[in-house]
Amino acid sequence: MEGIRGDGASSALPLSQWGHDSWRMYQYYLDKTTPHTAYRWIGTLVITAIYCLRVYYVQGFYIVAYGLGIYLLNLLIGFLSPLVDPELEVTDGPLLPTKGSDEFKPFIRRLPEFKFWYSMTKAFCIAFIMTFFSVFDVPVFWPILLCYWTVLFVLTMRRQITHMIKYKYIPFSIGKQKYTGKKPSASSSGFRGD
Repeated sequence: MEGIRGDGASSALPLSQWGHDSWRMYQYYLDKTTPHTAYRWIGTLVITAIYCLRVYYVQGFYIVAYGLGIYLLNLLIGFLSPLVDPELEVTDGPLLPTKGSDEFKPFIRRLPEFKFWYSMTKAFCIAFIMTFFSVFDVPVFWPILLCYWTVLFVLTMRRQITHMIKYKYIPFSIGKQKYTGKKPSASSSGFRGD
């Protein structure tokens, strides 16, 4: 009785070890892509183009494309939103400055760039794989889905931009911030009284 259970456990061990090793290798290469932002996004654009060509040539899978569009809109909102929303949470931690005299606090995203890229790329890969299974090709009138998604996108972005204007934050930094030093005050005009 013991020998039978031991054989099953020993045959499952190499499979488990192989899965663990594969996952570690995948994570290793994923971590190596972290500093290469431009190359990652170029790769995602290539995957996006392949997916779009697939949907165009097959002339179907519009419900998959619609679901993908809704998911990407959700990711975009997380990418553009601050970690701590001043409307929803009152915390003792750093908040967005609301006046010009407030202390500068860096913008911290709810969804970091790497996770945004990774989730977006994974979503396009999954949607591409779904186009090979006819069960996901639900017959729909695609112009209605496109109109509905466009209206949803415009309304959501308008609300997000209004939130950005109200709390005076920009989710993008352009260029490196430079320290300009202290501004000379009127009392320190250079007269030293020696």
